[in-house]
Amino acid sequence: MATTKPHRIDVHHHHTPPPYLAAITARNVPGPVRDWTPEKSIADMDQAGVATAITSITTPGVWFGDSAPARRLARECNEYAARLVADFPGRFGMFAVMPMPYVEGTLREIAYALDTLKADGIALLTSYSDKWLGDPTFTPVMEELNRRRAIVYTHPTTANCCGNLIPDVPESIIEWGTDTTRTIASLVFSGAAARFRDVKLIFSHGGGTLPFLTERFVRLPQINKSLAARVPNGVEAELKRFYYDTAQAFNPYTMPSFRKFVPTSQILFGTDFPLGGGSAAIVAKGLKDNGGFTDAELRAVERDNALRLLPRLKS
Repeated sequence: MATTKPHRIDVHHHHTPPPYLAAITARNVPGPVRDWTPEKSIADMDQAGVATAITSITTPGVWFGDSAPARRLARECNEYAARLVADFPGRFGMFAVMPMPYVEGTLREIAYALDTLKADGIALLTSYSDKWLGDPTFTPVMEELNRRRAIVYTHPTTANCCGNLIPDVPESIIEWGTDTTRTIASLVFSGAAARFRDVKLIFSHGGGTLPFLTERFVRLPQINKSLAARVPNGVEAELKRFYYDTAQAFNPYTMPSFRKFVPTSQILFGTDFPLGGGSAAIVAKGLKDNGGFTDAELRAVERDNALRLLPRLKS
């Protein structure tokens, strides 16, 4: 039974569709939670008054080196997510997984996911084969997402460069927050962020390490004048118009810097369920205890900001 009236919208909520579970099990891929069920998601949501969770597949995504199987798996997972939305009215939305870095297949899956399945947005990882989202290889994808004014949720992963760097320290501890920052740098300093301003980008975990590196980001075009033309509105303006979720950023250490850096209007409630201590109740308590939000600001973070992006959830 819910302890509060359901109103929160969770934009960072992972699921493991059966086709994905079969694919990662067959390849002995570590990572994603094997025992996820819709009922487990709903039970956690109900404990903290979460009305709707927008599902996404976490790293490593659906690309395992071959284009055709990746596209097939993406389609199967997206169709499962769409059935989840239909089977549990009002409880779930979906960010559709893409067969990146297969660009042609991704363009076709964007069309199917948004036009046929009516996905709420597109889910991308922060990097693919040591290419980050501002890389020219992905320009056709960004152009299409911009044309559609799409919501793009991003989740960090481990880049090829940076796995197993420190013994006994998993990549999720250091590298994932860092890879989020790398892809933001790629988008901003390549000029992609300025060119594709109609893409609504959501970054996980409070922007990773970005709040602590903002000074360096802002200063870079002052040092390297050739970058200034790619950031005509200034670095800070680009960073402050992105959206950032609260997953693993709700603690008393991260939250003060996160709040100073990000306008309240750009913060979205995210839990990381079922990973990373991502109980919705824990995140909600952390925001209340550590955020310093007024009641109106907290309501915006937990619901109203997401409704601006996802007005269908108003009904």
